[in-house]
Parts: sequence; structure tokens; C-alpha cells
Amino acid sequence: MKPTRTKTLALELDGAPASTTLLSYPADQAHAALLLAHGAGAPQTHPWMVAISEAIARLGVAVYTFNFLYTEAGRRLPDKNPLLEATFRAVIREVRAEVETPLFIGGKSMGGRIATQVAARGEPGLSGLVLLGYPLHPPGKPLQLRWTHMPKMTLPMLFIQGERDAFGPVAELAPRALALHSRARILAIEGGDHSLATPKRSGVTLEQTFSRAAGEIARFTRDTI
Repeated sequence: MKPTRTKTLALELDGAPASTTLLSYPADQAHAALLLAHGAGAPQTHPWMVAISEAIARLGVAVYTFNFLYTEAGRRLPDKNPLLEATFRAVIREVRAEVETPLFIGGKSMGGRIATQVAARGEPGLSGLVLLGYPLHPPGKPLQLRWTHMPKMTLPMLFIQGERDAFGPVAELAPRALALHSRARILAIEGGDHSLATPKRSGVTLEQTFSRAAGEIARFTRDTI
């Protein structure tokens, strides 16, 4: 299942025109929609993003993805936080106008972090968050936590985190996430790295991990709504 629709979104951010590309992965009899943002180093068309989006859509959650502006322009250095957040909020408004089902947001690594920052600022009309490889801290710097905004969170959250994630293994993340409130869930990927990939000796393929993650996302969204 490839994205069946590509749409150019004309955005206005801080009074300046901008644009990004929205891809959609429809689901038969969708019970929810998920706006999923990419990580810092790869666009929405990266095979990782396409594969996880397809897996989720097959289980009844329509998926939308987009590029942050720096990625859309072909730059490697991410935009500053305010612009990343403003872009996410603008795309939320566009997707919300299209969908009739409950809307969840989230993303891979940086994309998930920006989703939580947007939600913590009180973005209305969201049903929950789906966070794939949340970047708790930079690799090798466990004291530089990217967590100060999280106590403001009230929405249900699903964290899908690898056991070997250099940006924060599940053993570091889970106690903090579960302490936020009772509506936080954790799916631990045994042996998983920041991209949820497991060692070859495990015998578990990334496709199998994506199928497992998608199943948990479908359960989470159904339970939440």
C-alpha cells in the first residue's frame, strides 16, 4: 500500500508563505486518523516512514505524513523549535479539516518530540499521541533530558521504544512515562535500537516489528476513543 494521495499544502507561518507536501495512507473503515511526523535525518518518503505508515493503515488507522520545511527544501539542518512546532500546528489544522474520525498525532524521534511539545501547549481537538523512538536525550548524554514539557501532558500517550535505543532505552523512558498519568502506555521492543530494528540473531525482522507496533497503535487508538 503506497500513499494514494499527494497534496501540496500552502501554509502561512508568522505571516510568511510556506508549503509542504502531505501524503495520505487511507484505511478501510478507518476508526481514527494519525498525523505522523518524520525524524530529524530523513523525509516522509524514507522507506522506514512509508513502511510503518502502511502497516498502521492496514489496521484501520488512516495515516497522514508531511515534511518539515527544512526537509521539504532539501536542507539537512532542522528548523528551530518554534518553526517546527508552527509547521506541525498548521498541518494539524489542514488534516483536521479533512477527517471526521478522532485525530492522533505523533512521530518518529524528533517528529514525536515536536508532537508532544505542540500538545503540551494546548493544541485543541487531539485524541492522543503515538511516539516511535522518543528521543529522551542525545546519545551518550543521559542528563540532557528532553522532558521538561512532559509533565504538562494530559492526553493519552503510546510510547514504542527500543531496549537498546541510544536516545533513551525503554528502561530509562518507561518509569518517566508511566509516572506522567495513568493513560500512558509503553510497548518495549526487545533488542530494538532507535529505529526499532533488532539484531539479526534475534530472528525478528523490521517488518515483523512494524506489524507488532501497528497492532498496538490500533489497539491504543480504539481503546482511547
